[in-house]
Amino acid sequence: MIFATLGPTGSNHELVLQRYLMARRLAASRIILFDAFEPAFDALLTGDADYLLQCSAHPAHGDCVGRYRSGAFPVDTFIARSRPLAVLARAEVAAPASIGLQPATRHYTDLSRWGRQVEEPSVVAVAEGLLAGRYDAGLCAEEVLARHPGRLRMLQPLGPALDAWVLFGPRPPQGELVLWPDAPVLRDFRR
Repeated sequence: MIFATLGPTGSNHELVLQRYLMARRLAASRIILFDAFEPAFDALLTGDADYLLQCSAHPAHGDCVGRYRSGAFPVDTFIARSRPLAVLARAEVAAPASIGLQPATRHYTDLSRWGRQVEEPSVVAVAEGLLAGRYDAGLCAEEVLARHPGRLRMLQPLGPALDAWVLFGPRPPQGELVLWPDAPVLRDFRR
């Protein structure tokens, strides 16, 4: 089976899809990464991909659900954590004035102090832009700090995001309501 999701390599979409495939015992499946969701959904519609994973917090999610509703159907959902995130700054910048961020992370911290905010398509692209000097700080994976010792410094650890994820397929699921049989709400209710 072929699963599509948003790239680039190292993105949270790729990480969560890998975790999903392991948990569902589908690790032998192939993953293809796309720069944007439009071509990924097109691949699902043409049969070049069997399934597509999208985070519900991604800015394109609502648009994709509406645009592709007649050919791409939610067939599975789950909750997963991202890599731990952080606001990192270039070590040589004493007073960072600009920040790179992926739009879905906009509310993870107070951005009012940043005079210039640069949107990027992924937290991987934010890290690349930060290291390239396109902005002074970036909201990206905390692990970037350890991979580039001396070049970056920690401004604020944010921890992992906890998001709902949607797997799309070419056929709708059966039934009016598809439920998680042992959802946490049931455990809380039975106490």
